[in-house]
Amino acid sequence: MGNKADIDKIDKKILNVLQENGRITNLNLSNLAGLSPAPTLERVRKLEKSGVIKSYHANVDAEKLGLNLQVVIMVSLTRQINNAMQRFCDKIQTIEEIVECVQVTGGYDYLLRVVVKDVQGLDKLINSKLSKIDEIGSMRTNVILSTIKKANKVPL
Repeated sequence: MGNKADIDKIDKKILNVLQENGRITNLNLSNLAGLSPAPTLERVRKLEKSGVIKSYHANVDAEKLGLNLQVVIMVSLTRQINNAMQRFCDKIQTIEEIVECVQVTGGYDYLLRVVVKDVQGLDKLINSKLSKIDEIGSMRTNVILSTIKKANKVPL
């Protein structure tokens, strides 16, 4: 885990606003933070430089692009293969349909969140890509029926 950044109440306010609207102008951000524009910009740059703010990006609606099926795939690795974890991680980096991979405790080693067009796209992913990864010992697939909550901001 990374080192905890030293941030104060004003930094938290700035972060809360930027998590809601990464395209806000510095002038509007400074008004909400209760500072003048120059110190606000300085604080944002400090947060970027320290790695607290990692990036700015668009939140894209997958369904509006025809990517209608979201799936969670639980993966267990075959431990007998040398460097199985690193090789698995390297291979899944190249698979575009995998939008998130987390290492977990419990009955599985990794959870993959996958976005595909449809069941045929899922079948192709499993049979043409995932099944060819020798490090995978077993998989369990769960279709996401609906998303109840998906926070795009961390609690401060």
